[in-house]
Amino acid sequence: MKLFKRENRSLFFKCLGGNSWSDWSMMAVLSICLFSCAAPKNITYFKDLPDTLNNREVTQAAFKTPVIQSDDILQVSIQTLDPAATTLLNQQNTASWPVTGNSSLQPAAASNGVAGYLVDKEGNIVLPLVGKVLVKGLSTDQVRDTIRAKAAEYYKDPVVNVRYANFKITVLGEVNRPSTYVMPNEKVTLLDALGVAGDLTIYGKRENVLLIRENNGRKEFARFNLNNSNLFTSPYFYLRQGDVVYVEPNKSKAASTDMAQVKRISIMASVLSLLIVVVSRVNF
Repeated sequence: MKLFKRENRSLFFKCLGGNSWSDWSMMAVLSICLFSCAAPKNITYFKDLPDTLNNREVTQAAFKTPVIQSDDILQVSIQTLDPAATTLLNQQNTASWPVTGNSSLQPAAASNGVAGYLVDKEGNIVLPLVGKVLVKGLSTDQVRDTIRAKAAEYYKDPVVNVRYANFKITVLGEVNRPSTYVMPNEKVTLLDALGVAGDLTIYGKRENVLLIRENNGRKEFARFNLNNSNLFTSPYFYLRQGDVVYVEPNKSKAASTDMAQVKRISIMASVLSLLIVVVSRVNF
C-alpha cells in the first residue's frame, strides 16, 4: 500500500520549503553547514602586504624612553674595585618584593617576588652607603648617571647599571598563554607582548586588538589592526610598564561557546537527518 500519493509528496516538500526532493535536500545541507561551521576570516597578519613584495619601508613610531614612577622596582648594580664594598652595595638586589601574575620569562621572580629597590611614594630609593636618590620622573639612564656620580664620591671609577625589575605587561583574551609577564627590558612592542603570550588563537579578532594604558591616573585606550602594517606607525606600538593588551574573541568563538545554540543545532541536524532517511525510504 502506498503511504503517499505523488501529489501528496509534492505537497509535503512544499510545506518543507522546497519544490522537489533535490531542492529540499540542498536546503537541508546548506542549513546544517550554515549553523554548524563558520569560516575564519582575517587570520593572516599584515594582509595589506602583497605576497610578491620584495621591499617596502614603513616609518616606525619613535621609541619614547619610559620614566620611573612610584612603586616601580629597580635593579641597581654597582661594581667597585673593593669586592667587600661591591657585595654590600648590591645586597638589596637579592631581596624581593611581591609582584602580581606569572611570567614564563622570569618564573622565579613571578612566584617569589622581584628583587630590587622599591621606589617609595616620594619617588626615592635608598642605596647602601650612597644614601637616598630621587629617581621618580627620570629614565634608567639618568638614574644610572646620578648614582654613578654619588658613588664616585666614595669609590674610584664605579660601574653602575640600572634596569626595571618589574616591567610588567598583561596579555588577556584569545591568546594561548594569557598572563602578566615581566619583560627583560623596557623596549617592548605590541608584537613582543603577543609573542611571549604564545600568539593569538585561531579565534582571536586580529583586526581589533585593544590596548589599555594608565597615564597620570587616567585610562587611555588604543585599537590595533594586526591585518594592516600601519600598526608600526602607532604611537602605542611601543608598550609601557603596566600596559594591558586584550584580544577580543571573534564570532566563531562566541558561537562555539554558546552551548544552548550548539544543542539546538545538534537537535536540528538529527531531525533533518531522520527526515531525509524516512523520506528516502518511503515507497511513493
